[in-house]
Amino acid sequence: MKHALKIADVQLEAPIRFSPSVERLEPDEAKTIQGLIAAMRYVNEKTLADGGHAIRSVHAKTQGILEGYLEVDAHLPCELAQGLFAKPGRYPIVMRFSTLPGDILDDSVSTPRGLSVKIIGVEGERLSGSEGDVTQDFVLVNGPAFGAPTPKKFLPVITLLAKTTDKAQGLKKVLSALMRQVQRVIVAVAGRPNVTVATLGGQPETHILGETFYNQAPVRFGDFIAKISVAPISPELIALEQSPLHLNGVPNGIREAVVEFFRIYGGVWEVRAQLCTDLETMPIENAAAVWPEEKSPYRPIARIMVEPQTAWSEARSLAVDDGMQFSPWHGLAAHRPLGGIMRARKVVYEAAKKFRAEKNGRVIEEPRGRVLFRD
Repeated sequence: MKHALKIADVQLEAPIRFSPSVERLEPDEAKTIQGLIAAMRYVNEKTLADGGHAIRSVHAKTQGILEGYLEVDAHLPCELAQGLFAKPGRYPIVMRFSTLPGDILDDSVSTPRGLSVKIIGVEGERLSGSEGDVTQDFVLVNGPAFGAPTPKKFLPVITLLAKTTDKAQGLKKVLSALMRQVQRVIVAVAGRPNVTVATLGGQPETHILGETFYNQAPVRFGDFIAKISVAPISPELIALEQSPLHLNGVPNGIREAVVEFFRIYGGVWEVRAQLCTDLETMPIENAAAVWPEEKSPYRPIARIMVEPQTAWSEARSLAVDDGMQFSPWHGLAAHRPLGGIMRARKVVYEAAKKFRAEKNGRVIEEPRGRVLFRD
């Protein structure tokens, strides 16, 4: 029997307890995943041939690299005091802001933005493949749901996008300008941007630091199931929400804006969890489903804090872009990624990591303590 929780006079359904039975593998999932690996490898090989250096097959362009701390809130209710967040603590972190494509494009080709957070010094039972490490990664994008429900539905999309790698930037800029106009109409009518249109260049040209980021697909949350979000809460960051950013003729305008901001200011973000309370409206195997916040709102569980710093440099890029991997499968068993899209990421990300390490002659490894960049 389910019970209701009362928070600030709002009745919430009690969260669904985690069980392995919440996942349902597709019959040909392994074959689909091999197709995803092949599409990503095509991007890797194309960008390596063009640039002479192996880069990520998605979110290749780094827009900012920060070091700071994550503090877990004290006195969390029991349903939120789970896994990493079970007790108060302070952990060093690395944050990487990025944009979606697997090739390095001018920022006027406006695509979804990403944020990866690596939390360091985490102890507990580990996920398979990350034994012996002490990190917990959250990989997030500025939209509450993924662009496809399952790996099978995602495969033709990424295969098509892979074929556009390094095609004429001029055409991409024209398409992006058109897609931004289409997106404005969609938002006016539907009240929410379309993920596919954003991926094709329809991301509004706004400041990346005003964005709220989501892990999009569910994870185990100790005894329960959740999605994770990171939202800006310091006044200087909040002021950048939907703030226009002129990018035409400024190839690295997003990165330059991030560097300029952190030259003056620090920042604070709130880490939030949205607990699954209904497997029908909050499905595990449909990553494209937006979980309704009226049924289960995102609730604060921790804060990220950074001081003013050099937000990008060649030294930081060398350390993070070449020397680190961000994966939802780096972490605690208590935060095991769930659903087909997350299962695919485990194998696809590992293949991409191996490609980068081999081609660049570089060891990619997990930090064990605070990362101090030599800018």
